[in-house]
Amino acid sequence: MEKSVYTDDYSVVVGLLREARTAAGVTQVQMAKMLVQSQSFVSKYENGDSRLDILQLRTVCQTLGLSLAEFVERLDGRLKQPAQKSRARSSSTRR
Repeated sequence: MEKSVYTDDYSVVVGLLREARTAAGVTQVQMAKMLVQSQSFVSKYENGDSRLDILQLRTVCQTLGLSLAEFVERLDGRLKQPAQKSRARSSSTRR
């Protein structure tokens, strides 16, 4: 298991976080104020430059009106998509 923030799977995490924030109509500056953090804190986790621990992730999700369980469900769905596509391609090339 890779610990780097620079993995394909972690890029899905930060993409979902960015999507959730923009869907809520919240800017990075507004998000930072709601989290009582700096704008650079939000920028760093959205750019994949820093990782959120599970409690920080829960707080970010709750701030956006999303439960941690909902976020994880979305994440799981996104992470399964490429695997399904790649399996479909490999099975079609075997024919």
